[in-house]
Amino acid sequence: MNKIFQPIKIGKLEIKNRIAMVPMANLGLITDDGCFSKRAIDYYVERAKGGTGLIITGAVKVENEIEKLKMPSFPCITVNPVHFIQTSSELTEKVHSYGAKIFIQITLGLGRSGAPAFLDCQPVAPSAIPNYWDPSVTCRELTTEEVETMVKRFGEAAHIAKAAGFDGMEIHAVHEGYLLDQFTLAIFNRRTDKYGGDLRGRLTLPIEIVKEIKKTAGNDFPVGLRYSIKSYVKDWRQGGLPKENFKELGRDLEEGLEAAKILEEAGYDAFDADCGTYDAWYWAHPPIYLEHGCYLPFTEKLKQVVKVPVIVAGRMEVPSLAEQALNDGKLDMVGIGRGLLTDPYWPEKVMKGQEKRIRPCIACHDGCMGRMFAGRPLSCAVNPATGREKEYAITPAHNKRKVLVVGGGIAGMEAARASALRGHEVTLYEKTDKLGGHVIPGSIPDFKEEDRKLMAWYENELNELKVNVLKNKEVDEKLIQNEKPNVVFIATGSKAIKPNIEGIDSDKVVLAEDVLLDIHKAGEKIVVIGGGLVGSETALWLAQSGKNVTIVEALPDILISGETPIPHMNRIMLIDLLKFNNVNVVTNSSALKITNNGVQIINKGFRKDELQADTVVVAVGYKNENKLYEEIKNESYETYVIGDARHAHNIMSAIWDAYEVAKDI
Repeated sequence: MNKIFQPIKIGKLEIKNRIAMVPMANLGLITDDGCFSKRAIDYYVERAKGGTGLIITGAVKVENEIEKLKMPSFPCITVNPVHFIQTSSELTEKVHSYGAKIFIQITLGLGRSGAPAFLDCQPVAPSAIPNYWDPSVTCRELTTEEVETMVKRFGEAAHIAKAAGFDGMEIHAVHEGYLLDQFTLAIFNRRTDKYGGDLRGRLTLPIEIVKEIKKTAGNDFPVGLRYSIKSYVKDWRQGGLPKENFKELGRDLEEGLEAAKILEEAGYDAFDADCGTYDAWYWAHPPIYLEHGCYLPFTEKLKQVVKVPVIVAGRMEVPSLAEQALNDGKLDMVGIGRGLLTDPYWPEKVMKGQEKRIRPCIACHDGCMGRMFAGRPLSCAVNPATGREKEYAITPAHNKRKVLVVGGGIAGMEAARASALRGHEVTLYEKTDKLGGHVIPGSIPDFKEEDRKLMAWYENELNELKVNVLKNKEVDEKLIQNEKPNVVFIATGSKAIKPNIEGIDSDKVVLAEDVLLDIHKAGEKIVVIGGGLVGSETALWLAQSGKNVTIVEALPDILISGETPIPHMNRIMLIDLLKFNNVNVVTNSSALKITNNGVQIINKGFRKDELQADTVVVAVGYKNENKLYEEIKNESYETYVIGDARHAHNIMSAIWDAYEVAKDI
């Protein structure tokens, strides 16, 4: 790894390396008056401490009067400038002490993309168009005077940002279909004043913004732009998949390159580039189903038409990919987003050649975007300390204790890891010959590679931390008594549920995990009972393997079961992929019985039908397995039941369960 650690300049500002923490939302890191909280300072400083060269904050609103949001959903730089400077100067001073630079990202606002839960006013937009989340609500068209006022606010914001010690600004955004981007896109902008019309007219607003900032802060104050090269809008609220042929209704590649040239000429000093809009939200927030480096084919072309530095994220946290992209001239700085949530020390570990110790992002969105859209603070599924670095840091225990972990799934491995970091003597027992539990079959599809990386990371960490791992060893009450532990973690997992229907024991019926482990158990025509995440991903994998697949789901739609909603971008992409791969989906229907020819189903209107199938795959959930806990819970040692053994759920739940207890053992 060489070029990634070479310095680079944005404008006249030198940055020590080519690693940028790209902006992510600040929910949970904000004071009531829209300033950065102590948690926010700890969060950003941890990434500077880990070696990141440039930190770009999450979006900060430029005003909160014309488009009024409920506080504290977003920080706002102009609500209380004095307090904003006070909190932000502490942030910038601490980030600078680690040799990093920091830009503040300033946003015009949300526009049609504003979720009603965040808004304290009627949604606004360039034109009277439907709100993305609730199309029955029409956005109010901003007046020319309001837009001009917003431009002036960017000048005020630049003055405040400079006083607070920020090294530059990034403008949010001609990107992702937010308010500023809506002005630049013909599909959303129907204005007849100076802010509408042809491409140059629609770019008037971002041009005026950068000129206003430069007028206030000076030409040497660098201003970057979050920029989507291609929108991938197939229709209103409908995105286009990779390799799918469709007519682009947003910004196509040709217009994206032309607009970039105009914006560079206007004064922008860097592009933080990607693709997508809310209508194609999975492009802006790539799930596991989009490949690493998904923006590189577009940024390579952008690099050919602009001279300023281009920052690129998009699942770029694979070190070899990042270095290769730099060497191939496809970008100038590597943008890391979620990869720095999972591991703030990504840069340091890459520099030291410790790639195996980088905790992987599994692209699930459960801990970051999923939590934020549930109104919860930003964090990370695989790193529970994210966003609460001080309170949730693991510190050495005062007294060394003997810890026994029963079960080598994700929860068990996390309990062992966290306990070992505390300095305890840890033994982990696993009854099979592999660690990973249900993640082993779940990680079989090609698109679940990150789950395989997570299991490998845990095994490596347990080895590094000298955890005694004993496989092929089933634990009973007597073994625990003989070990004489101080603390016992019961992480015995869960078991797949088989529905109580006629014919369920037929040879043609298999569990999802069994067919994942051995595709030869699947015929050519398959019915999957259950349209949750396991059933839908299994169906996609089978369809991609050439099978004819139908999903049967009792609810009105697939991927809506379970207590925790699947993050929106993951859900809509998986649904689109199922359609693209010709998976038939039958909703509001339940399996009545397994027949010689397939499955008899019954819908909500009590109409029966028979679906032809060689194989019936069952994916209707899991039930916790905690028999051992019930046997030993009253013994003298501390006993905790964690993960699926406590409550069958997902990877995030397993990790957080284990960490919550083990960090204080």
